Amino acid sequence: MSKIIVYSAPNCPWCHTLKDFLKEKNIEFEDIDVSKDHEKATEMIEKSGQMGVPQIEINGKMIVGFDKEAIEKELENV
Repeated sequence: MSKIIVYSAPNCPWCHTLKDFLKEKNIEFEDIDVSKDHEKATEMIEKSGQMGVPQIEINGKMIVGFDKEAIEKELENV
């Protein structure tokens, strides 16, 4: 199974929505709190060119925000 990474922050409501969405679908993911891990925050920005959260990486593809359609489409290839 492909690795799924969620870049999030604790005070971000859309981050919680994204993680709840993945949990409901029983999809395992690594959750990275970019407010505490500045190295990973820099990595996220380098990958996507964006600073906002949530961001999700699926199969090496970055999706910025809780774009449910794009996430579901990418999950089909997992």
